[in-house]
Amino acid sequence: MKNNMGTTDRIIRTLIAVVIAILYFTNIITGTLGIVLLVLAVIFVLTSLVSFCPLYTLVGLSTCPVKNKDA
Repeated sequence: MKNNMGTTDRIIRTLIAVVIAILYFTNIITGTLGIVLLVLAVIFVLTSLVSFCPLYTLVGLSTCPVKNKDA
Protein backbone atom coordinates (compact mmCIF):
# COMPACT_ATOMS: atom_id res chain seq x y z
CA MET A 1 0.00 0.00 0.00
CA LYS A 2 1.72 3.15 -1.25
CA ASN A 3 1.08 6.40 0.64
CA ASN A 4 -1.03 8.83 -1.35
CA MET A 5 -1.92 11.45 1.28
CA GLY A 6 0.20 14.44 2.18
CA THR A 7 0.52 16.01 5.61
CA THR A 8 -1.88 18.87 4.88
CA ASP A 9 -4.54 16.46 3.66
CA ARG A 10 -4.13 14.32 6.79
CA ILE A 11 -4.42 17.34 9.10
CA ILE A 12 -7.56 18.62 7.35
CA ARG A 13 -9.22 15.19 7.52
CA THR A 14 -8.39 14.86 11.21
CA LEU A 15 -9.77 18.32 12.00
CA ILE A 16 -12.98 17.58 10.10
CA ALA A 17 -13.34 14.30 12.01
CA VAL A 18 -12.86 16.09 15.34
CA VAL A 19 -15.48 18.72 14.44
CA ILE A 20 -17.97 16.03 13.40
CA ALA A 21 -17.35 14.08 16.62
CA ILE A 22 -17.87 17.20 18.75
CA LEU A 23 -21.09 18.06 16.91
CA TYR A 24 -22.36 14.50 17.31
CA PHE A 25 -21.54 14.09 21.01
CA THR A 26 -23.01 17.51 21.88
CA ASN A 27 -26.25 16.44 20.13
CA ILE A 28 -26.09 19.20 17.52
CA ILE A 29 -26.31 16.57 14.77
CA THR A 30 -28.46 13.57 15.57
CA GLY A 31 -30.34 10.71 13.98
CA THR A 32 -29.34 9.04 10.74
CA LEU A 33 -27.34 12.04 9.53
CA GLY A 34 -25.34 12.03 12.76
CA ILE A 35 -24.52 8.34 12.46
CA VAL A 36 -23.52 8.68 8.80
CA LEU A 37 -21.26 11.65 9.59
CA LEU A 38 -19.74 9.82 12.57
CA VAL A 39 -18.90 6.84 10.34
CA LEU A 40 -17.36 9.26 7.83
CA ALA A 41 -15.31 10.80 10.66
CA VAL A 42 -13.99 7.37 11.65
CA ILE A 43 -13.03 6.67 8.04
CA PHE A 44 -11.26 10.04 7.86
CA VAL A 45 -9.25 9.24 11.00
CA LEU A 46 -8.31 5.76 9.80
CA THR A 47 -7.20 6.95 6.36
CA SER A 48 -5.22 9.76 7.98
CA LEU A 49 -3.42 7.34 10.27
CA VAL A 50 -2.32 5.06 7.44
CA SER A 51 -1.74 7.91 4.90
CA PHE A 52 -3.70 6.01 2.28
CA CYS A 53 -7.07 6.78 0.70
CA PRO A 54 -8.59 4.08 -1.53
CA LEU A 55 -10.69 6.65 -3.39
CA TYR A 56 -7.54 8.55 -4.37
CA THR A 57 -6.24 5.35 -5.96
CA LEU A 58 -9.43 4.95 -8.01
CA VAL A 59 -9.19 8.48 -9.45
CA GLY A 60 -5.39 8.52 -9.71
CA LEU A 61 -4.91 11.33 -7.18
CA SER A 62 -2.03 11.78 -4.76
CA THR A 63 -1.39 14.64 -2.36
CA CYS A 64 2.02 13.35 -1.29
CA PRO A 65 4.91 15.63 -2.16
CA VAL A 66 7.13 14.36 -4.96
CA LYS A 67 10.53 13.28 -3.66
CA ASN A 68 13.54 14.43 -5.63
CA LYS A 69 15.66 11.43 -6.68
CA ASP A 70 18.73 13.63 -7.30
CA ALA A 71 19.20 14.50 -3.63
